Amino acid sequence: MAINPSRGNHWRVPTYSSTRKKAPALLALGEAIQRIRSASGLSQEELAHAAEVDRSYMSGVERGASNVTVLNLVKIAGALNVPASEVLAQAGL
Repeated sequence: MAINPSRGNHWRVPTYSSTRKKAPALLALGEAIQRIRSASGLSQEELAHAAEVDRSYMSGVERGASNVTVLNLVKIAGALNVPASEVLAQAGL
């Protein structure tokens, strides 16, 4: 694909914004984590600290904006004192 100077650069890197559609699985997972965290009486910051992840990352996870790795899911579940399979089950995954 050639670049036409009169039409601008056609080689664009995809950008990500908060308005893009979030994956239903990530939304469900985030909601499940938030429910378990609230039932445990932990703040988001306390959970992030216990799971050894950044608080802003934890916020993104709970909002369904961050794609959670298996390792981070295991760390978060461990900090919640539940198996990762329980978090997935509560998310319906």
